[in-house]
Amino acid sequence: MEEIFFTKTLPLKGRVKQRYTDFIVEEVLEDRYVCKVERFTKKWEEREIKNIKIPARANEEHLILELEKINTDTISALALIARGINVSKKRIGYGGLKDKRAVTCQRISIYMPNEGLVEKFGVKGIEIRNPRWSEKRTELGDLLGNQFTITIRDITGSEEEIQKILTDFIEQANKGVPNFFGNQRFGGKRMITHKVGKLLLTGKFEDAMMLYLTDTYEEEKEDIKNARINLAKTGDIKNALKEYPFDARSERAILNHLARYPKDYAGAFGTLPKKIRYLFTHAYQSDLFNKILTERIRKYRDKALEEINGDVLIDKIPAIILPGFESTYAQGEAGELEKKILENEEANFEDFKTTKMSELSSKGERKPLKLIPENFKILKIMPDEFNEGKMSTTISFFLSKGNYATTVLRELMKEEVF
Repeated sequence: MEEIFFTKTLPLKGRVKQRYTDFIVEEVLEDRYVCKVERFTKKWEEREIKNIKIPARANEEHLILELEKINTDTISALALIARGINVSKKRIGYGGLKDKRAVTCQRISIYMPNEGLVEKFGVKGIEIRNPRWSEKRTELGDLLGNQFTITIRDITGSEEEIQKILTDFIEQANKGVPNFFGNQRFGGKRMITHKVGKLLLTGKFEDAMMLYLTDTYEEEKEDIKNARINLAKTGDIKNALKEYPFDARSERAILNHLARYPKDYAGAFGTLPKKIRYLFTHAYQSDLFNKILTERIRKYRDKALEEINGDVLIDKIPAIILPGFESTYAQGEAGELEKKILENEEANFEDFKTTKMSELSSKGERKPLKLIPENFKILKIMPDEFNEGKMSTTISFFLSKGNYATTVLRELMKEEVF
């Protein structure tokens, strides 16, 4: 994302996610129940072993659980649970994806599991608890939002200076910050999910799969980085299967399919879970949204988040297009801006309807361009115990579903946050 910022506060230069416990995400359900982090923020000696007991079932078919995890992404955690209790991953539902380098808690559901295996389940870094039965599966979007508690470390400056920056930022953030999609929507540090999505939607399946398999970044682990580089050079699928580490599950699933069915790139993509496949479309739409919002800020500056001629409003807030095959542009100036960016990116509404991979298709929608973090608090400012001579601060705020804490942190720190 281009480095263009809306708020006028001084940057709070520091380090996010130095420790897993520096980033806490607690899912808030539609009835405002909070899935509280309870285990992995405690010291080792304070982490008691909890034995869960599943209550008697009437006619309900879905076992509801709270999943707390540390340094594990949601999809990997669900795969470990599925393997541990011997069920298909398709039988597990969840409301949203949570950060990997963090401690998070969220609700999941499992369709008719073996109760004994659930009660015995135990995997390092994952805890399931508070079982109850429900007639309803947990689906994507079944949440109100997320409560974030974030510690920023390695800050240079006095307590008074940090307090001033945070106080000024909260005052401005309460009026709204640009509602950019965060970098995790684009694959984190690899930043390729949207690029793969565009290639898939335009029928370039081989290019999409090779980009997904071979693109790397400087800090990536050496074993998978070298495997990606070698595959890019040689195109040797069978050798790649020997080199890709076993924890690169998605890549290995694709490679296994290509080893059996050379050149069937569409089929190889189909080895990924359906919900993951659709994320590539979301990422491409999100990239276009971000580009439109960036252009709007460049053109209108301080007035960028206010209504302009032709805007479509959602809850009285201007909303930018997430293009799809049923989309239409806004009217007036707002529509001209949307059209300009999509034409520059050679993106067409009809691209978002594909018969070869129907799960990639999207009707399109709109998203409000302004994000207001709720109940933003400064919890503490103190010397940083892990960085000598530096300071740390812990802040908390709530965001409704579909919004990113990194969007808020990006404006606060005036730099990209992963």
